[in-house]
Amino acid sequence: MLEDTTLPDLAPDTGSGDPEQGARDYETVRRTLRAITERWRDQPALEDLAREAGVQPIQLQRVFSRWAGITPKQFLQAITLDHARDLLRRSATVLDTTYELGLSGPARLHDLFVTHEAMTPGVYRAGGEGVTISWGFHPSPFGKALVMATPHGLAGLAFADPGEERTALDDMMGRWPRASYVEDRESTAPIAGRIFDPARWSEETPLRVVLIGTDFEIRVWETLLRIPLGAATTYATIADRLGKPKAARAVGRAVGRNPISFVVPCHRVLGSNGKLCGYHWGLTRKRAILGWEAGLSEPVLSAVKRG
Repeated sequence: MLEDTTLPDLAPDTGSGDPEQGARDYETVRRTLRAITERWRDQPALEDLAREAGVQPIQLQRVFSRWAGITPKQFLQAITLDHARDLLRRSATVLDTTYELGLSGPARLHDLFVTHEAMTPGVYRAGGEGVTISWGFHPSPFGKALVMATPHGLAGLAFADPGEERTALDDMMGRWPRASYVEDRESTAPIAGRIFDPARWSEETPLRVVLIGTDFEIRVWETLLRIPLGAATTYATIADRLGKPKAARAVGRAVGRNPISFVVPCHRVLGSNGKLCGYHWGLTRKRAILGWEAGLSEPVLSAVKRG
C-alpha cells in the first residue's frame, strides 16, 4: 500500500517560483502519474512510484507535494473512478445552479476570473484571415505550454511533452490556417504567468479570452466556463443545457476542439459513468490537472493540514 507521509507545510507549486524547476518537477510528476494511471487499482507503494520516476522516495514525496499540494497517496485517491463518480454526483446540478444564479461558482465568476468575447463567425470561416496571433512556449505545472494571443486576448493554450513542441504548434496553427503567426515569447510570458499562478487570479484584472470557432463550438466553450473549480459535468448534461439533448457526441467533438485548454476547463467534462475520457492533450495530463485542482480545493488542503 502507498504510505502517506504528509508534508503539511507545502502548498501547490503553481509557477510563482523558478519556472524551469517547475518544468523539471513536472517531468518527475508525469512519470509518477503514468505509473498511478496504469496501476491505481493496485495502490502502488511510494517506493515503486519513486523507482518509476527515477528518484528517491523522499524526493518524490516532496516534489509531488510541492507540485500538487497533496501527497501521492491523496492524489491516487483523487483520480480513482470512485472519486470521479462522486465528483459527478456532487456536481450533478452544477450547470443548472450556475445558469440560474448567473455564476460559474457558488459565490464568484469562473475561478480564473475570465472575461471572454467571441470573434465573428466570419473570422472562423475565413480560417483566421486578417488576424495576427503571437505565440510562445513557456514552462507550466503540466509540461511546456504553448500560449497564443491576439491583441484582444488569449486565443490558444496547448501543451507539449519534450520533443513534441512542433507538433503542438502545427496542430494549433491548423485551426486558423490563414492567420498570421509571430513568435513573441516576451508578449506571451506575462499571460502564461497569470494563467498558472492562482495568487494572480484576480476579479479586478480578469484574463481576457478570445473564442474563435463555429457558433455551436463557442456555445459549448462558453458552457465550459461555467464549470467551477472542484466540479465536473458530462457531455450529455452540456447537450441538455444547450437545448440539444441528442447532441452529446457533437458536444464531445466541440469539447475536443477547445483551443484554450485549462482556462476553458474541458478537463472537467467526464463520461456519464465518471470515466476520464477524451482529452486532446492526453489522459495523463487530464488527471494531472484534476489532481492539481484538487490540491487547491479547501477539503483536500484541510486534510493535508490535519496530517
